[in-house]
Amino acid sequence: MGNLSIITEFLLMEFSSTRDLQVLHAVLFLLIYLAALLGNLLTCAAIITDPHLHCPMYFFLSNLSLVDIGTISVTLPKFIVNSLSGVQSLSLLGCAAQIFFFLFFGTTEFALLVAMSYDRFVAICQPLHYGIIMTPARCLWAAAGSWLSGLLYSAVHTGNMFRLPFSGSNVIHQFFCDIPHVLKVSTSDVFNTEFILIVVSLCCLLCCFAFLITTYARIFSSVLKIPSVEGRYKAISTCSPQLIILMLFLISIMLAVLRDTSDTSPIQNLLVAMAYTTLPPLLNPLIYSLRNQKVTAAMGKMIKRIVFPPIFGKY
Repeated sequence: MGNLSIITEFLLMEFSSTRDLQVLHAVLFLLIYLAALLGNLLTCAAIITDPHLHCPMYFFLSNLSLVDIGTISVTLPKFIVNSLSGVQSLSLLGCAAQIFFFLFFGTTEFALLVAMSYDRFVAICQPLHYGIIMTPARCLWAAAGSWLSGLLYSAVHTGNMFRLPFSGSNVIHQFFCDIPHVLKVSTSDVFNTEFILIVVSLCCLLCCFAFLITTYARIFSSVLKIPSVEGRYKAISTCSPQLIILMLFLISIMLAVLRDTSDTSPIQNLLVAMAYTTLPPLLNPLIYSLRNQKVTAAMGKMIKRIVFPPIFGKY
């Protein structure tokens, strides 16, 4: 396509031009996708079926698992199908859908992590008022606000990027519709508007970072004041999974935003994109199942009921 031609579809990059390697990559990432789906679905099912997990922390965790299912489903299924079929084209509508849902789930996940951080702050720093502050209604509003913020944020950005035709190269050096490339082939009006939106987003992001830093500083300050070693360990064990997941999410954002695509090969860019789009949804259930005995126990009971259903009464 010429530099001034109007883009009607995008061409995604493939890992290899060899057919056998394409099928191998498809099978490998299909296994990763199924593992992420299984881990997050098990987490949601364990929280829903176990009455002991019906509390704010696990309510937010179930929402986070749903977001992770959506996040990894935005990019990997299309990549797997393209690798098996050998077709790398993506329509404008498909590109818009990928960008919309990628921003939607990413923004919702960050908002949920902020809510989960505040939940741990109240639980550790104000334990006597936890039941008064973190009521079911407030938790529901916090979760609904997280999903709504993701919806509004993605709608504004996607609507702006796709409101005018694209012109230029339609080749995207990624396995999904990459936002930087879309902006490169967009008009100056769209690019300038998006620049303003990104600046506003960064200001909001910095405010959230300041809140998170203050929150976790007060959490660890309160933990150090707990007299018993067992009490300190219990407090840390309840907030460390959220902190690990939050750090993993922030590292993924840094890889996505700060990576320099000009000095690295297309394959390296592809591998980095695979890392920040697939690792968080894949590792988040592992982090919680390994660091939280209640979730692990609930999963074990649920699997036991499925594999070995009781014949007479209850276990």
